[in-house]
Amino acid sequence: MTWEKYGGKADVWTETAYADVREYLAHRAELVRTLGPPLRPGDTVLDLACGDGGLADFLPEQCYAGVDASPEMIAAGRARGRELVAADLNDYVPASPEAATTIFRAIYYARDRRELLTRIAGYTTGKLVFDLNPRQYRLADVRADLEAAGFDRLATHPFFVPQTRRPFAGYRLLERSGPLARAILRVRFTLICAAWSSRTGT
Repeated sequence: MTWEKYGGKADVWTETAYADVREYLAHRAELVRTLGPPLRPGDTVLDLACGDGGLADFLPEQCYAGVDASPEMIAAGRARGRELVAADLNDYVPASPEAATTIFRAIYYARDRRELLTRIAGYTTGKLVFDLNPRQYRLADVRADLEAAGFDRLATHPFFVPQTRRPFAGYRLLERSGPLARAILRVRFTLICAAWSSRTGT
């Protein structure tokens, strides 16, 4: 299984996976809350392929639950009091609807991307938030899969926080720089995408 390579790192995953844990996860959480329809206090967030659930610490106003296929990651996260479920993101369906579903650094784990997105649309009442490497996946192709799944609205935002190096000064300004940001994305970094249905009225 792909996730097995992470098992030995589970106990210290959040602390060691990012050069600047707070900046990386806090900025990710900010975009989860604000990109597309904004989340309200008390809204539920289901984090697929969550690792040890480190994102939970940066979404204190939301009801967070995580899903991961690695037993070691699940055990490490539960030991820190995080609500995590051991399951494959391709198969998992929560017992009740979620206001938001997230997938970070894992959309490529989908056995069938359109099928996965359709399943997520079936239990997500608000929005799906995920990251995308635009050099690996064409945004137009992903948009087509989202629309087929029922997500007919899409907002994107560049994400310029490196995982293994500390962020450079002014990265937030660069993220909002329009043409310059698009030029940077041709060689590095990712997009954060929020997809939702206009039928929800949000």
